[in-house]
Amino acid sequence: MQQVRSILNRRFPFFGKELLDEIEQHGLTQEVQVGEGIFSEGQIIKSFPLILEGSLRVIRTEKDGRELLLYLLNPGDVCSTALTCCMGQQQSNVSAIAEKNSLIVRIPVDLLDGWMARFPEWKSYMMYAYRKRFDELLETIDAIAFLNLDERLERFFRSRFEATGEKQFHGKHQDIAYQLNTSREVVSRLLKKMEQKGMVKLSRNEVDFTALIETRV
Repeated sequence: MQQVRSILNRRFPFFGKELLDEIEQHGLTQEVQVGEGIFSEGQIIKSFPLILEGSLRVIRTEKDGRELLLYLLNPGDVCSTALTCCMGQQQSNVSAIAEKNSLIVRIPVDLLDGWMARFPEWKSYMMYAYRKRFDELLETIDAIAFLNLDERLERFFRSRFEATGEKQFHGKHQDIAYQLNTSREVVSRLLKKMEQKGMVKLSRNEVDFTALIETRV
């Protein structure tokens, strides 16, 4: 598909023609809708996604349904946590869910070792992905350990802007609470305080955090 090849060229300009040919030949292109799961905890991952368009969130889920957001995956990204499970043939310890309508290419896991040996650019890309995800996980741990919940809420919005370029969150307060591993009541109270300070504007199922972003630009 010419359109997919064009997107691959744009998202991965550092990949050589032969590697792009392999991705196009063996990868399964898939459109996923908001809220659709890509893979889940406890699942054996047989293919991993390269993100062409949109955004995925990678989370851990507790038994009561609460989520802990680990990081967001954006165009040009790959989930290194999923890769680790693939290479070890282990069950996934995270879930990936479409944050926005997205276009992905699923790469069969049995190609991993061969591509690492054949394509230096793929190996470099994998090493970069591991380092980037590791740094993001450290930031998440630091936020949980050292930041107050109001600071974590601000960080949540800033991280979304850095990842997606968007200045509005579309969803319920409960959705934010799940991702911060806290209660809806606490999130609603903090958002109300932020609104009173002029940091956000609240409306039904939307938080406009433009002012919060522009105060640090």
